[in-house]
Amino acid sequence: MSTLQELLARFASGDVQSASRLMSVVERGGEDAERVLDAVYPRTGRAHRIAITGPGGAGKSTLINELTRVFRGAGKTVGVVAEDPSSPFSGGAVLGDRLRMTNAGGDAGVFVRSLASRGSETGLSQLACELADVLDAFGRDIVLLESMGASQVETRIRFSADTVVVVLTPEAGDEVQSLKSGLLEVADVVCVNKADRGGAESLAGDLDAIMGLREKEGVWRVPVLMTSARDTGSVDTLMKVLADHGRYLDTDGRRAARRQRALRARITARVHESIQSAIWQSPMLSQRFDAMFDRVTAGSLPPWRAARELAESLHIESRSSR
Repeated sequence: MSTLQELLARFASGDVQSASRLMSVVERGGEDAERVLDAVYPRTGRAHRIAITGPGGAGKSTLINELTRVFRGAGKTVGVVAEDPSSPFSGGAVLGDRLRMTNAGGDAGVFVRSLASRGSETGLSQLACELADVLDAFGRDIVLLESMGASQVETRIRFSADTVVVVLTPEAGDEVQSLKSGLLEVADVVCVNKADRGGAESLAGDLDAIMGLREKEGVWRVPVLMTSARDTGSVDTLMKVLADHGRYLDTDGRRAARRQRALRARITARVHESIQSAIWQSPMLSQRFDAMFDRVTAGSLPPWRAARELAESLHIESRSSR
């Protein structure tokens, strides 16, 4: 039996160290990562995946810490995938979420995995979703995904979880107009966090009015909550809303439909990434690009025409190879 097969066997028996090592394999990528993901996929689907997103400094990690505490108090096992932004220069990341999530320490029912974003601009990387798959397959009841921090631009996170919680602070009041057309559209729950600060009630009222305008009969009405790590009652309210959204998803096949859309989006994204990687690794394309770029820098070919001609040549070659 190979080492990977041994790890998978121990993983299936509930061995925590094996789960951690398999996640490391997934992080490294390559064929072994795909073998792991293929092997664990049939075991996924039981966990309630909750994504926590919002601008940096909104208090996402602290909120996750409190949610973990309450979930554990209710007897639920918890997995956390916390993504931190990586340096555009070194590729490294602080990975400070383990330090902030104090309720995870020494509890076998909590598994926290931090990772660097590796340049992802979508709020939550493909890798974070894959690590969530491993935690789901490992039998965690709840999987919490913390995005590295996002503005109004979010894409992948809507396909990463059953429930998306957008966390804002009172200071975000001036940004509400821009948030309306972006980040808020992916929200299933909105939290105005650090609610003990001035302006929290005003922002919550504005956000509730926005959500009211989007309300449709029979469709989940996005609640706007005021939360604070200092107020355990507000976290309890958030827990109730998360449970309510879970029950909403479990009626009329909504959860299954949402997960099908998510799976389709994830496969499509992986295909795009694979095609893009294969194209740019082609020596022929590299040579052709360099030749055209020399013409652009020499002033004999406009840059946008160069891009168009290069793309058209790829299209022609694709058709002729059929």
